[in-house]
Amino acid sequence: MAKQTRERFPVQAGIGEDPKGSPAEAPEGRPGGSQEGRLREGPEVSPEEELEDRIRRFVPWNEQEQADKAVILDKIAGEPDIFFRSNLAMHMSASAWVVNKSRDKVLMAYHNIYDSWSWLGGHADGDRNLLAVALREVREESGIENIRPVTEDIFSLEILTVEGHEKRGAYVSSHLHLNVTYLLEADDRAAVRVKEDENSGVAWFGLREAVEASSEPWFQRRVYGKLNEKLKNTIAK
Repeated sequence: MAKQTRERFPVQAGIGEDPKGSPAEAPEGRPGGSQEGRLREGPEVSPEEELEDRIRRFVPWNEQEQADKAVILDKIAGEPDIFFRSNLAMHMSASAWVVNKSRDKVLMAYHNIYDSWSWLGGHADGDRNLLAVALREVREESGIENIRPVTEDIFSLEILTVEGHEKRGAYVSSHLHLNVTYLLEADDRAAVRVKEDENSGVAWFGLREAVEASSEPWFQRRVYGKLNEKLKNTIAK
């Protein structure tokens, strides 16, 4: 198993399983990361309009995604700096649920700020192509270069709370991430490395172990468990 960690963060071994009890409200038979309607295309469509189209076409998996989708669309339309961290209250971000080819492992990083194993991703920082943001962040945070999207469609939507913290010597106030998640694939045999200013470990986990490795109960229940259920549904299709 490809991994790089510091000794205080041992990697849990395990095979891919579905997390127990997650998610409680996922509707039976709902496709994971499905879309409806046609996407506007052509040179006259701006990257922001294309993203907004993709979010509108996204079919929510559960009540959380339905509610968060409405808020995200409202803020994209009403907040002119929503793609920049200069919006101190909330801004767009992109995350990735990175799986291996056999879909039984997930790539996680030990996040320094959150002090937990977590998914990979980062801020939009002005980029409206959030799939490109997710791909870039995975490469930067894991050292794996050969990453590909399983699909370019949005896999999941979340509004995430970020507690106040210090970063590079300055205090960052509590705020929200309006987050778009993509399903990506990488080779679980590829070499990985840490990005010391952001994480202290990078490793592959079995699906159930990835959820259990997180020390954030809300993420375990509302995000990672949900993503595994959607992954299982995608495989079944």
